[in-house]
Amino acid sequence: MNFSYRFPVVKGIQAGKIYYIAMVPLKMLGRLFASDEEYVLPEYRAQRRLNEARIPEIKKYILDNMDTYVFSALAASIDGEFNFLEKDNDGTGILEVALDAKFLINDGQHRKAAIMAALEENPVLEDETISVVFYEDQGLARSQQMFTDLNKHALKTSNSLAELYDSRDLLAVATREVISEIDFLNTYVDKEKDNLGKYSASLFTLNIFYSANKKILRRKECDEDFKEFLKMFWGLVVKYMVPWNDLISKELSKTELREQYIAAQGVVIKAFGRVGGYLFEHDECELDQYLPKIINVNWKRNAVQWKRRVIGNNGRMITNSNAVLLAGNVIKNYMELPLTEDEKNAEDKFMNN
Repeated sequence: MNFSYRFPVVKGIQAGKIYYIAMVPLKMLGRLFASDEEYVLPEYRAQRRLNEARIPEIKKYILDNMDTYVFSALAASIDGEFNFLEKDNDGTGILEVALDAKFLINDGQHRKAAIMAALEENPVLEDETISVVFYEDQGLARSQQMFTDLNKHALKTSNSLAELYDSRDLLAVATREVISEIDFLNTYVDKEKDNLGKYSASLFTLNIFYSANKKILRRKECDEDFKEFLKMFWGLVVKYMVPWNDLISKELSKTELREQYIAAQGVVIKAFGRVGGYLFEHDECELDQYLPKIINVNWKRNAVQWKRRVIGNNGRMITNSNAVLLAGNVIKNYMELPLTEDEKNAEDKFMNN
C-alpha cells in the first residue's frame, strides 16, 4: 500500500481472531475516528448513538485531574486494507493501515468525544496517548455483537465501593474516615455493597452514610471542622441509639433489629442527615445537649409515630424523600428542635391526610 498509517503494536489472539494493541496520541483520535452526525436507524448502527449529555462530565474529569486521569482502552474495527509487519517473531511490529480505511469505535465513543472536547480547551494533552485495540472489521452484524459483548457483562461499580476508593471526593474521604473511627459503624457498615442481604453481617452501607452526610454538608465546605462535626454527631447517635446498644450488649440479635425496629433502615440514617444538617447550620445548638434526647425515641416498627411516615399501610418501608423528611420531623420533635418551613408544610399535609 502506497500511503498508510503506521502504528507500533502488539499482536494478540482471542477466540481464534487476531487483534492489535497500539498506543495512539490523543491528537490522532479526531483524525482516525470521524464524527458521523447523520441519523441512522438503530438496526443499521454498530452501537448506540452518542449521548451528548455525558461528554461535559467526562471532559471535566480530564481537565480537573490532568495529573491523575485514567482511561481504559478504546476498541475499534478496521474497515479497509491493513498489513502487520512483525519484528523478531515476538508478536510486536508495525501495523500499516491504508489511509482510505475507516475506523469504527466498538467501545469508547464517549471517552473519545470527551477527549476531543478536552483537547479544544487544553491542547497540552495532545501528545499523551490512549491504548486502542484494533480488530479487523467483519461487517455490521459482527460489530453489533462486539458492542454487545463488550458492554453486556460490564458491572457497574457500587456507589459504596466507589466512595470507598475515591480520594478526590472530600465528602467520601470524610465519610469513610469517620466511620473507621467509630467502632460500631466500622463493624456494621458494609463498604462495598449498596444492597444488603437478609442475613448480611452488616447493617448499613457506606453509601447510606455518604448520602446522609451530603444532607448535613449541603453546600458548605467539607473541611476538618466538618469532619470533626461528623465524628461527634455520629458518635453521639451511636451512643444514644438504644437498639444499637442493645445489639452491642447482645440483648438484640441482628435479625431482631432488622425485623422489629427501623433503627437500621436507610430512611432513618438519611433522616438523621437532615437533623444533622440543621445542627451543623445552627452551631449555637450544642450536640451533646440535643442528641442524648434520642434515647427516648421508640424505634419499633409498630410504633404509631412511624405509621404512614416510614411504614406503609401494607407494612412495608417507605423510602422516598418525603419519608426521610417526615422521619426527621419525629426525631427533631424528640430533640426539641424547631421545624423548618418545608418541614412544617410536610407535617401539616401529613396530619391532614
